[in-house]
Amino acid sequence: MVAHLFAQARPGLAIEPVVVRTEGDRRADEPLERIGGQGVFVKEIQQAVLEGRADVAVHSAKDLPPLTPPGLVLVAVPRRGDVRDALVGSTLARLGPGAKVATGAARRRAQLANLRPDLCFVPARGNIETRIAKAKSVADAVVVAAAALERLGLTPQAAEIFPPLVMLPQVGQGAIALECPEDDAVLLALLAAVDDRDAHAAVLAERAMLEALGASCALPVGGYAEPEGAGLRLRGMVASPDGRVVLHAERRGEDPASLGAEVARALLAACGAAELLFDSPGRDR
Repeated sequence: MVAHLFAQARPGLAIEPVVVRTEGDRRADEPLERIGGQGVFVKEIQQAVLEGRADVAVHSAKDLPPLTPPGLVLVAVPRRGDVRDALVGSTLARLGPGAKVATGAARRRAQLANLRPDLCFVPARGNIETRIAKAKSVADAVVVAAAALERLGLTPQAAEIFPPLVMLPQVGQGAIALECPEDDAVLLALLAAVDDRDAHAAVLAERAMLEALGASCALPVGGYAEPEGAGLRLRGMVASPDGRVVLHAERRGEDPASLGAEVARALLAACGAAELLFDSPGRDR
């Protein structure tokens, strides 16, 4: 997808994919929180660029930790895909009491448990095909990103797609993030040519919220920003791991960094929000 965007922006440009197998790929049978959380899908890719083995790092934006490593800069976010979560195997309403749902995301578990406290959860890691297979073997349904289904031509597999107000997405969900060396003017210009201003601003606001919370993807945290007038509307969520408490905050603003910090402050000020974060084993210390 990114190569196609580059080819459109710079016809005749020679493009060579550099495939990097990350720690998250290699240890697909282990929970994310056990092997290091969010950075396990991006560190080796970033290192390949820093060492000159590749020119551009291409990430799923939801895999990126809030802080970019020294020497790199997040230059572009192309047009964003579907931000929503999808349920494969059954709709939520048709799941029987005590049904098993496969997901490896704390955010998804917490929000689903809040909607249906009777559900049981089993871990799900690996590529989309592997996780969908779980819905047919060890679970009654599996939760995946709707954008992943869309990009793989598997959207018909979705039994239900949750509106963001029902299940708030992960920060950066549905977006692709492009990084390159901060001092390479040629690459900076190329990446800027494929940037979508609205998607980029939204992802920056969501990441600023995550950074201000001091959180990682091991925590039940969600965030979704979308354009509104001349600025953005950002919704944030933090939950207890068991889903019994789900707190929301929403603000509007024009500066993504300030807006993200403001929503984080509102969440931390909400009753019990600080305790949820500080008491969680996924909290960065």
